[in-house]
Amino acid sequence: MPSFLRSLFGQVVLALVLGVILGLALPEFAVKLKPLGDGFIKLIKMIIPVLVFCVVVHGIAGAGDLKRVGRVGVKALVYFEVVTTVALALGLLLAFVFQPGVGMNVDPKALDAAAMGAYADNANKLTSGGTVDFLMKLIPTTVVSAFATGDVLQVLLFAVLFGCALAMLGERGAPVAVFIDTLSQVVFKIMGLLIRLAPLGVLGAIAFTVGKYGVGSLKQLGMLVVLFYAAVILFVVVVLGGILRLAGFSLFKLLRYLREELAVVFATTSSDSVLPQVMAKLRHLGIRDSTVGLVIPTGYSFNLDAFSIYITLAAVFIAQATNTPISMTDLLTILAVSLVTSKGAHGVPGSAIVVLAATLHAIPAIPAIGLVLVLSVDWFMGIARALGNLVGNCVATVVVAAWEGDIDRERAHAVLDGRPAAPLDAPAALPPGAAATRPPAGPVAPAA
Repeated sequence: MPSFLRSLFGQVVLALVLGVILGLALPEFAVKLKPLGDGFIKLIKMIIPVLVFCVVVHGIAGAGDLKRVGRVGVKALVYFEVVTTVALALGLLLAFVFQPGVGMNVDPKALDAAAMGAYADNANKLTSGGTVDFLMKLIPTTVVSAFATGDVLQVLLFAVLFGCALAMLGERGAPVAVFIDTLSQVVFKIMGLLIRLAPLGVLGAIAFTVGKYGVGSLKQLGMLVVLFYAAVILFVVVVLGGILRLAGFSLFKLLRYLREELAVVFATTSSDSVLPQVMAKLRHLGIRDSTVGLVIPTGYSFNLDAFSIYITLAAVFIAQATNTPISMTDLLTILAVSLVTSKGAHGVPGSAIVVLAATLHAIPAIPAIGLVLVLSVDWFMGIARALGNLVGNCVATVVVAAWEGDIDRERAHAVLDGRPAAPLDAPAALPPGAAATRPPAGPVAPAA
């Protein structure tokens, strides 16, 4: 037991239990602990732009082959579109088969429109301008503004341009490449310090939630919540597990490897809170820097698997709850619109409700006021959304790396099996007669 409590995972689990106890026994005090969770997430978000910049630039400059970087980007986007389309279709299918909203007989006129006021402006911003406007927002006003606002995709765009230019300079760019390498190691050291605060963040987040909403909060709209969790589990185990198996790896071993990060996401309902640590672990797995640096940040906006399930499932649920007839054309419209609106979710306050509102805005047949029905259980569904999105992006990185040949398979299997693996800055210690292999070069990642 002492060794378990000394591990990050053990401390996070203990924090979860203490948070629930505090929420039940001292709800008023527990609600006041919310700043612990919010502060932890802000600390992590503080280093994400610099981390993404360093990893992407170092990976591209070190790769030396810009065509390889381009192939990785294209393959990642193709994978994202195919998998998220499957997720969207699964949400539609399950809502149509199980009909969680049928029988509620809600009159849209009786719902409180004021509850949606906080989300209306963001929904309008998301839908205004369409795809062209969304693409234009990927371009920062200035380089500094990209880092100042913390927009990961804007930072990624600049990092790709910077890395390509650095690679094209060759030897003349070597001093800058060395500086970026050193800076990335400093950032990872900072991350190592911040991640020690994860138990405090988890304690504050879970205590606030239980203290404010209570453990009985799931009773309302329970069918929708249960169906969504079942859908996410089904998608992760069957779809993502099957894809990962085709790539030659085990989903359950990967989940065990990421157990600390999953525990933190479970409590904070934010996959941002573990982005730096996940990138470090995937690099430690033996995946090339440039692949990790491109796939993970891009996936946070373009590969929201569980979020995609939520959008289509909730849209059909609202139609059923308000007795709104929907045709096959409406279902296909929901699918098509969701493919676009879900891509702008990351970084938008109240993103789930906002994107759902933006989706329904394009389908007048379904009353948008029905979103009020989902508000009360959105946080609980947010747990599964964050977990599913994180797993989906980690699987995507491994699969794209395997597809491109950017993963040291021997090292990856050793790490996933729990066997010792050499540090990334030193050749692996192999038995006599074995062929010497070396994982992709890059900054030293912390051990798993």
